[in-house]
Amino acid sequence: MSVTRNATTRWTGDLQGGGGVTSFVSSGLPDTDVTWASRANEPEGKTSPEELIAAAHASCFSMALSGALGKAGYTPDEIVSEAAVDFTPGTGITGIALTVRASVPGIDADEFNKVADGAKEGCPVSQALKSVPITVEVNLS
Repeated sequence: MSVTRNATTRWTGDLQGGGGVTSFVSSGLPDTDVTWASRANEPEGKTSPEELIAAAHASCFSMALSGALGKAGYTPDEIVSEAAVDFTPGTGITGIALTVRASVPGIDADEFNKVADGAKEGCPVSQALKSVPITVEVNLS
């Protein structure tokens, strides 16, 4: 059974001076303002498509890593994932860097790196974003 999630953005005005509001239809999370300036310069309290992609990727990767660790016989105490999405105006998204910090009893660094690399490949958001380079940096505590 497939699941569909929905979001909308209502934009008014031109690219440089206009703005939009993104609504998270499926979850009912609070609406979030979005502007070109928040995308190409400083966020100033507004989001961007790249930040939304980063949030999706970080949460998906954390879930994929937790699942992969479970299949390998480990239960993580904690996984903290960050996704940094690089955007260059006029070019687009140029890369994504995943950084994960985790506490996983009984696993060694080599095994954790192997599981993390597999989780990156298996993460549905990683799969959707294959057109750009994706790296993973791991920190096991």
